[in-house]
Amino acid sequence: MAMAMKRRLLLLVVVFFFVQTSPAFAAEKKGDSLNVSSISWTTATHTDYLHSGSEGAEFDDNDADGGFGSLDSMLQWAIGHSDPVTLKGAARAVQNLSAPELKARGSAIMEIMESLRMPSDTDLMKAAIADLQNGTSSLEDKRRALQELLELVEPIFNSDDFHKLGGLVVVVNELDRMEQDLRILAAWVLGKASQNNEVVQNQLLELGVIPTLMAMTRSNSTEEAVKALYALSAVIRNHPLGQEQFYSIEGASLLEDLMRDKSSDMRLRRKALFLVADLAEQQKQSGGVLAEHEPSKSYLMAVVRLVEAEDLDIQEKALMAIHSLGGSSEHVRNLLKHECKVESALRKLQLRLDVLRQSENLSDFTEDLELLCQKVRSIFSDEETSSE
Repeated sequence: MAMAMKRRLLLLVVVFFFVQTSPAFAAEKKGDSLNVSSISWTTATHTDYLHSGSEGAEFDDNDADGGFGSLDSMLQWAIGHSDPVTLKGAARAVQNLSAPELKARGSAIMEIMESLRMPSDTDLMKAAIADLQNGTSSLEDKRRALQELLELVEPIFNSDDFHKLGGLVVVVNELDRMEQDLRILAAWVLGKASQNNEVVQNQLLELGVIPTLMAMTRSNSTEEAVKALYALSAVIRNHPLGQEQFYSIEGASLLEDLMRDKSSDMRLRRKALFLVADLAEQQKQSGGVLAEHEPSKSYLMAVVRLVEAEDLDIQEKALMAIHSLGGSSEHVRNLLKHECKVESALRKLQLRLDVLRQSENLSDFTEDLELLCQKVRSIFSDEETSSE
């Protein structure tokens, strides 16, 4: 059932429940007059209030989007979004119902309310998967399903369930959609689902997602390329088999191209540098498993050149990458020092930082960069190199 239809039904159920159980209605059944005007309803764009007498309870619009915290908040929302004339008419109509009819009506309403209980995350994931699999679902339904999955798959226990429900296969298929926004959302979902989750990473490797994501990072759309690189990084992080596959299909060349492309978006270059640093750290920890994939001179030069970039954040990420690369092996460290002239790049950066330090707005950031420069410079000192 569509969410809009559910809300309409919920409105109907709750309002009728309110009318039948309100103090005013109870008084009428005892012989007193029904004073519908004693209860007033107001609606507003952002905030709704239920007024009874002189007191009102504020209703948070967020409840309408994410569920209701209690029956009271459900009731407030229903009344606040109702037509007062309709409510008055409903109140008059139920006055003539007999006690058995009222009991039957109440039971029916409670059954409907039970069917409208707040679904679990698993229920929501199943619904989203069904929408994606349904050939008759509109593009908007598919888009909404992927957007809901962005939040649902983030907790690791949910991503495990998502895998068991067959959701990964369904979302991977969305990467081949003609609609770019659906491809972007699908890559984003896969990235969130695979964060620090080896089970999901293994499944995505079996589904052959790495080549697809690598191709997407070369998209003319910055957003698609950024989300694809995000997902790619999540799939292979702390996963030697994934990294092996990445390297075997020219993953290093992909990163080098992204770093060299001056026309590429800054976000894409930052993510590429972050992945370079991450891979270097993991190569150091792999105990030689990935030793055959040591970076080439051209790859290292692409990193060093970004130390001289105009963007300070890019410079910071480049320094972090060099620090990780320099610590990965003596061979790489020597290439950086003697072939890539990293120390010359560091001196140029220091001169720029000396100038920028005069700016109050940048003083803290330049101080952090200077400390990072010192850390990088230390690993290329003759003393440290000779001691290893």
